[in-house]
Amino acid sequence: MPRTGSITMSLPPFAGATRRLILANLAAFFGVAILGWVSSPAQALFTGHMVLEPLAVIHGELWQLLTYSFIQVGILSTVFAMLTLWFTGSLLEGSYGSRWLYELYFTSVIGGAIVATIVALTPIFRMNPRVAAIGPYGGIFGLLVAIALLFGEQEFLLWFVLRIKAKYLVTIYILIAVAVLLKSADAFSALLQLSGALCGYLYVKFAPRRGFAFGFTERYFGMRNGYYRWKRRRAARKFEVYMRKQNRVVHFDKDGRYIDPDEARKDPNDRRWMN
Repeated sequence: MPRTGSITMSLPPFAGATRRLILANLAAFFGVAILGWVSSPAQALFTGHMVLEPLAVIHGELWQLLTYSFIQVGILSTVFAMLTLWFTGSLLEGSYGSRWLYELYFTSVIGGAIVATIVALTPIFRMNPRVAAIGPYGGIFGLLVAIALLFGEQEFLLWFVLRIKAKYLVTIYILIAVAVLLKSADAFSALLQLSGALCGYLYVKFAPRRGFAFGFTERYFGMRNGYYRWKRRRAARKFEVYMRKQNRVVHFDKDGRYIDPDEARKDPNDRRWMN
C-alpha cells in the first residue's frame, strides 16, 4: 500500500532477513579478503568461478546466477551497498515480512542475472560475453523499485542533503544506470542492475500479496484437503451401497460425513431439550 511519511534521522531496525542478508554479504567479503591474503592465485581462481560471466553460465556454471551477488571488491562500494540494503530492506521487511523480502531480493538477483546474461549474448548492446559483473546491486535495484512502487511518496535525504520522494530518488538511480549502459565500458554491470529492477517490478506487480511461498503452501494444502474430501466421499458412497445390500439406508452429506437419522429428524424449532 503506498504511503507517505516524514523524514526521520533515526536508523532503521537491524534485524530479520535484512540483517541476515547483510551479514552473509559481509561474511563473503571478508572470506574472499582472507583467501586473498593467504593465496592470491587461489582467490583469483575462486572468484573467477563465482562472478557472473555470461559465457561461463551458458557453459554450465549456473551457480554464478546467485554467487555473483556475494562477491564484492572495494571497502567503500561494499559499505555503500550494505547501507542501501539496510535502509531499503528494513523498510520493506517491516511492512511485508521476511519471507516476502527474501523472495523479492533473490528474484531480482537471479532473475536479473538471467535476463542480463541473455541480453549480453545478443548483439543488442554489442557486449563481450566474457565481461563479468559482481555485487548485490541486482537485488538492491529490485528493492529500490519496490519502494518506488509501494512507498513512492515517502521522503528521503539524497546524499543526506536534498529532500526527495522515493519515486524520484529511484528514477535518478535508474537513469544513471541507463546512462552507464549506453555510454560506459561497465555496461554489463548497468544492464544487470536494470534487469534486477525489472524483475523486482514484475515481482511486486504479479506475485501474490504474501509471496510465492505462502501462495504455494495455501495451494498445496488446498489440494491435499480436496483429495482427502474426495476419498471420504468415495468411501461414503461405497458404504451406502454396502448398507443397501443389508437392507439399511444411511446418508452422508456432500463432504462424506455421516448424517445421524435422529439428528436429521429433529425439529430445529423444538426447544424442549433445553433447560
